[in-house]
Amino acid sequence: MPPYQKVVRDGIPGLLDGLGKHPKARRLDGAALVLGLRAKLDEEIAEFDAAANREARLGELADVLEVVVALAAASGASEDELNQHRAAKAAARGSFAEGWFLESADG
Repeated sequence: MPPYQKVVRDGIPGLLDGLGKHPKARRLDGAALVLGLRAKLDEEIAEFDAAANREARLGELADVLEVVVALAAASGASEDELNQHRAAKAAARGSFAEGWFLESADG
């Protein structure tokens, strides 16, 4: 992907402008926003995979979380609603905290 052909955090165009880079940016919405955020999620997951230490991994996970919250918003849901769904699923089926890996299930 060429540089800057991606969804960025809201403050990035202003930051670049302040550095004299004169960014050309546009706002996405609807399906285009969802596609852009989905690509950004892949990017952030790859950056998490490549992170060299705990601090870098935490930074990348913060980015992943921010993108997930934005995807929820683009889908018409608030962060609170997303967290309610997460909590309901955790209450019904558990979370991923224990690290179970299902190998098979008969029947």
